[in-house]
Amino acid sequence: MSLYVRYRERMTNRPRASLQRILEDLGSTVLDVAASPGELDAEVTGVHIYDPLDELLLPEGGILLAVGVDRAEQICALLDAAGPAAGVVVKQPVDVDELVRAKVLETGVAVLGLTRAASWAQVAALLRSLLAEGDLAEPGEAPPDDLFALANAVCALLDAPVTIEDRSSRVLAYSGRQDEADPGRVETVLGRQVPERYRRMLEERGFFRQLYQSREPIYMELDDDSINRAAVAVRSGDEILGSIWAAVREPLSDQRQRALADAAKIVALQLLRQRAGADTRRRLRADLLSTVLAGGRDAAEAAGRLGVASGRLCVLAAQLSGGPHADAAHRESDRQRFCDALALHVGAIHPKAAAALVGSVAYAVLPLHAGGGDEEARAVRVAESFLVRVGPRHAANIGVGRLAGNLAEVARSRADADRALRVLRAREASGAVAGYTGVHFEALLLRLSDLVEAEEQVPTGPYERLVSHDAEHGSELVATLRAYLDAFGDVNAASARVHVHANTFRYRLKRLAEISGLDLADPEARLTVMLQMRLFGR
Repeated sequence: MSLYVRYRERMTNRPRASLQRILEDLGSTVLDVAASPGELDAEVTGVHIYDPLDELLLPEGGILLAVGVDRAEQICALLDAAGPAAGVVVKQPVDVDELVRAKVLETGVAVLGLTRAASWAQVAALLRSLLAEGDLAEPGEAPPDDLFALANAVCALLDAPVTIEDRSSRVLAYSGRQDEADPGRVETVLGRQVPERYRRMLEERGFFRQLYQSREPIYMELDDDSINRAAVAVRSGDEILGSIWAAVREPLSDQRQRALADAAKIVALQLLRQRAGADTRRRLRADLLSTVLAGGRDAAEAAGRLGVASGRLCVLAAQLSGGPHADAAHRESDRQRFCDALALHVGAIHPKAAAALVGSVAYAVLPLHAGGGDEEARAVRVAESFLVRVGPRHAANIGVGRLAGNLAEVARSRADADRALRVLRAREASGAVAGYTGVHFEALLLRLSDLVEAEEQVPTGPYERLVSHDAEHGSELVATLRAYLDAFGDVNAASARVHVHANTFRYRLKRLAEISGLDLADPEARLTVMLQMRLFGR
């Protein structure tokens, strides 16, 4: 039977988003069945995290991540409260006794064990990713981009655990039987990314160069503690889309070489279709969110199509502050992944949040519940927690707008967020968050700077005379005045700042007042010269 026939047969016959399918896709490397009520064909509808401080209201088919639950009596109590859930996930080793088994049979809710090497955040992301893949499929049809099914089909043909990766070694899908591979593969599957030390090793030994230059699968002999690999590049013409990797203990036979080469062609079609569909959906979301952010008469309809709340909203404007890639394609890819992560983050906080990439900025519209203090400060905390989660690998800044009471005010919140983001760029910050009210004055100065530049304004009055005198005579009267104003008129502090004696400083103050005609006792005159210093950057 050909690979394609096996693949289509597997895709057609698998249940959509069932518990059994999820277990097959994740494999025992991540999840294993600790206690089963029998068949695992219950449809999974969502992923939920257990919080002992909240009332447990699970929808039918939900998977409950039982964080902090480890004893048999706790598991039994949770099964009673879980109602129509599809399964409860507990960290291994799972304390399963006869009471737990009886409760599983009584409730029909399976108990699953999560490997201790995986974090709750990782398994939540993996499960949500698997559930999202079936969103466009009709009952009885195969999901259109089911790379996990293809990975399992290739695994069956090669008799080896398989991963499908993109050009940056991020794991797009993987087969079962990953527990048969080495620790490096397990770490790769859990993190959905080949660890940097393994990537570096493959690069140093020339394996990536060999892989991307060859049209056929290649065999790689690794170190003693790693299983060898067979891999093939996934191509669309001359473009490298990714690769397929199999953990094998010896070179593939000719038949399996051909099977792996055939698989690369099918994966290429899937990735191209997936990319085209994702691009279309992203463009639509970006257009709809842009309409919401504009706050015009079409905002309500766009918000309805996006499923965004219509009141008590804050806009977040996030932008990568730099990156290792110089070419435009890599920068765009980095921005899109960053935006996807932001969408996942705000979506986990509120189901009616939305995010999309508009130009080079990732915007998020975050609904906020009434009460609980300053809404902008709460949105800032959300943004800060996001930057902590994505880590230093994504050096980014986020501006947060003021609360919008309704859709008509969202445009103002977006403008606030843009201005706060601009302040952070002007500071040359990286990994920072700013709420608009916290940087209000700096934002106003930047807007005044724009006006000054647009109208080609130049220094005038006392400040212009001081600048001209310094340029002509090599003096430092402007620096003296700045130190005096920054020290609130404290001569001792100001003279220490410019490293001169206090009497010398007083003499310079007298001279600059004589030359410029500036009255330092006049608060309006002081404000005028301070603003000019800020605006003209001297």
